[in-house]
Amino acid sequence: MSIPLSELESHAGRELGVSDWYPLTQEVVDQFAEATRDFQWIHVDPVRAADGPFGGPIAHGMLTLSMLPAMVTDTFAVDGADLIINKGFDKVRLGKPVPVGSRVRGAVRLTGVRPRPKGYTEVTLGVSVEVESAEGAALTAEMIFLYHAEAA
Repeated sequence: MSIPLSELESHAGRELGVSDWYPLTQEVVDQFAEATRDFQWIHVDPVRAADGPFGGPIAHGMLTLSMLPAMVTDTFAVDGADLIINKGFDKVRLGKPVPVGSRVRGAVRLTGVRPRPKGYTEVTLGVSVEVESAEGAALTAEMIFLYHAEAA
């Protein structure tokens, strides 16, 4: 879905879509561990994790969170913006573990739009990440972006 920046406010409160499915393989988890230096055994040691509290390795919660920009990009684009700034997150919650080998996707809702100075528009998105074939959200978060449009 593509929405003109000037029409974003009329979409407030609406579901914008659902992202593609993303596989969380052991390779992806190991790469994330390398990048973040988080080598907790519940993520990177499948043999030990098999006897752990989750019955196998799980993805880092921060890995799932870091996938939100891609999930948002899958669901919609804003026409007329020349710059997008990720301003941060509010109300991030990890609802349940994401088993390595599963697939996740995000449902995106436009929860708020407000004009800001100097040609910026602040946009708040609610994102809920689900694990394929599982009930309930693995992660919920509010993301805040600034969209900028050059003055005409």
